[in-house]
Amino acid sequence: MPNTTSLAKALIINLDQGGQRVSCLFNPTEYTFSKQNTWVQGGTSGKDMPQLEFSSGQPATLQMQLFFDTYAERNDVRTAYTDGIWELMSVDESLRDPKTQKARPPMVRFQWGKNWSFDAVITSITQKFTLFLDDGTPVRATLDVTFQQVKDTRQLRPQNPTSGGDGGERVWNVGAGDTLAWIAYKSYGDSTRWRAIADANALSHIRRLTPGMVLVIPND
Repeated sequence: MPNTTSLAKALIINLDQGGQRVSCLFNPTEYTFSKQNTWVQGGTSGKDMPQLEFSSGQPATLQMQLFFDTYAERNDVRTAYTDGIWELMSVDESLRDPKTQKARPPMVRFQWGKNWSFDAVITSITQKFTLFLDDGTPVRATLDVTFQQVKDTRQLRPQNPTSGGDGGERVWNVGAGDTLAWIAYKSYGDSTRWRAIADANALSHIRRLTPGMVLVIPND
């Protein structure tokens, strides 16, 4: 079983629906990046070996295994955690392209603390249940998740997630003493715009910001 530490919790954030997020109960113990390029064979006339010509690069992928356990609470691990990740692979009718009239699943961000993030779509989930209550309710599960890159950021190294992005995708990592008014001032230059941040993050207790929280900062 993965150990619990004081490290910031990893999050999967829905970039299309106001920053809705699923918190990873335990941080992944490892993750893997991969990327492929496509090369094609050129002409072979008079040569023993054809010349390879670069065709295109492929999106990078991020793979990891996530672990969830609700045995102590005796809650269904699906409703408590894993269903929220599965929903990020489901077609969202509100994300319908006005030209093609095709809907799509949301884009997401895998966010871990202040060090790095990865904007992607989820292309694969494999779920395995390994512990059950007497009535068959699953209370322990592992999810093998594959994310596929949606932006050519050229930044698989650590990056600052508080920087701006397309479509108002900035996020703010809450520090000790931060208030919504202060965050609004630093983000917009206007402390009175704190309500937009509260609404985007569905905050019901606006005076109770916990250090380590990740808040989505909506468009100006």
